[in-house]
Amino acid sequence: MTTTQTEYDQLAATLEQDGPAAVLDRLANQLRESKRYHELFEALKMQVRQRIGLPLLYSESGEELDEATRNQLEEGLLDACREVGNALLTNGAVREGWMYLRPVGEQDAVAKLIGSIEADEDNIDELVEVCLHEGVDPARGFGLVLEHYGTCNSITTYESAMHQRSRTEQQACAGMLVEHLHGELVATVKADIAQQQGAEPPETTLKALVDDRDWLFGEHSYHVDTTHLASTVRFARVLEDESQLRLALDLTAYGRHLSEQFQYQGDEPFAEIYPSHALYFHALLGEEVDTAIQYFREKAESLDAYEHGLGPIECYVDLLSRVGRNADAIGEALRLSPEDARPTGQAPTLLELSEAAGTYDDFLKYCREKDDILGFTTGLLKSQEPNTP
Repeated sequence: MTTTQTEYDQLAATLEQDGPAAVLDRLANQLRESKRYHELFEALKMQVRQRIGLPLLYSESGEELDEATRNQLEEGLLDACREVGNALLTNGAVREGWMYLRPVGEQDAVAKLIGSIEADEDNIDELVEVCLHEGVDPARGFGLVLEHYGTCNSITTYESAMHQRSRTEQQACAGMLVEHLHGELVATVKADIAQQQGAEPPETTLKALVDDRDWLFGEHSYHVDTTHLASTVRFARVLEDESQLRLALDLTAYGRHLSEQFQYQGDEPFAEIYPSHALYFHALLGEEVDTAIQYFREKAESLDAYEHGLGPIECYVDLLSRVGRNADAIGEALRLSPEDARPTGQAPTLLELSEAAGTYDDFLKYCREKDDILGFTTGLLKSQEPNTP
């Protein structure tokens, strides 16, 4: 919308009759009506400066201002960011809206607003960028990648983007991928059986579908990209939802039937990728727990940490914690971890394990031995907190 001569005249008349504050109000309203949001932001900034007595085009850092004035300036600028960012998002400008809203810090509100924007070919890249890579709503961003770009791109995205996200966010995305791949694989296997036997089979799980049907698996036979299958099973280790863990376990039942050439070597302690993951998922589901603990304990004890890293030890400690054996996890972490170990974050810290176990004795003893006075004090104070498990 082009500003008319009448609007210019109105601004001039407003300044003459009512002063600077009124003219800035009129300018802001004109820019809102014409949806010229970038210019609106500049007008709102001038309003803030004029209101608190700063030069109209003040551009300094504010360090020289008194605290009260500086706070008014900062709050006013955040309000301007909030208004313009919300307006841009409401009008579908995802990347531009987020540019203004990033400093505001109200991520939940931004996620809700972006959630109302329907994805299309024009905005899909911006939605993925802001939701996933900017961390506003990783689950929705990953879901959009899965829906619009397919399994292969989703796996690549998970590998590159999710390692820095929280366990909860990883679970949401891994769960989507497991559900997607499992559904895809069940449909493909059923179609193969129907084609060869003349009728669709009644079974609904991969385990039931492939048991007693070895003819489905020739030397070069598979029903889904086998690298996708292996990656999805690996990602599923973060899951806690029972139904999703069941699906992940079912994926391993299919994987174990594949030809040897598709039985990829995993990183320890999951070198035999499908049998080891099956055991792990069983344990998380409360099944074969002692067998799984023995298997991963033997891996942690026998594999040289300097050759294989801390993965086997941390996996074992994490498993103990996840099946509710936090006191054992503390003892095993202290027993198995090398003196110069630098945890990778795969397992809870000793402090977290102590909080879960409801006892800090071993942690406090460990801190004394390591001359870690900060850790000792932290544990001491945590032990006195109310509601300790």
